[in-house]
Amino acid sequence: MPIEDRDDAYIVTHALAKHTLSDLRSDGTEQVGFRNGLVKLGRICGYEIIDGMMETEYVSITTPLADTTGERVKGLDDVVIVNVLRAATPFVEGLLKAFPQARQGVVSAGRDESAGMDEDGNFPISVDYVKLPDISEGDTVIVADPMLATGSTMAAVLDEVLAEATPERLLALSAVSAPDGLLHVREAVPSADLLTVAVDERLDEDGYIVPGLGDAGDRAFGTK
Repeated sequence: MPIEDRDDAYIVTHALAKHTLSDLRSDGTEQVGFRNGLVKLGRICGYEIIDGMMETEYVSITTPLADTTGERVKGLDDVVIVNVLRAATPFVEGLLKAFPQARQGVVSAGRDESAGMDEDGNFPISVDYVKLPDISEGDTVIVADPMLATGSTMAAVLDEVLAEATPERLLALSAVSAPDGLLHVREAVPSADLLTVAVDERLDEDGYIVPGLGDAGDRAFGTK
């Protein structure tokens, strides 16, 4: 099954997703390759969401030769993708290849590294900019951020979405997640479904995922 329902999250198990993530993890993958890999992984995840989490319906079709019955995916026009700036930008670019009609939102949010983690393993989060489209109760909202480490940023962005509306389905999508982050988001935003390609071992003392893949934003945009 391409999406596996585990206790802590839904896991994208597609072989090409795992292959692409392995390339992203490698410290030998340069900026262009890393960015293109995030685009590719986003596209794969988008197709897996369609195949594993969206329903189809039968429709009547007239071909050049006869009337017949086909299937279409329900709700493809009712998708909102939220880009958590900046690391998610190439990831979202890939998602849009699977959901070209999706409405888009952006949220600039990040943790205050200088403050350090508190005793519960969370960082203070600064939300600097929010621009979301209209969200209806029938929508599927996908909040995309390649790294779900402590879960503090993801939980803050999900709260911004829920402050606007309660969609039919709310997905928190990441490439790599830490167990502590998944637990935090599940407890903070229980209405969200967590979807990731890999659940890694742990967080280090600075709140980074181990083994992880480094800083996704820096690697994608060539900054340090």
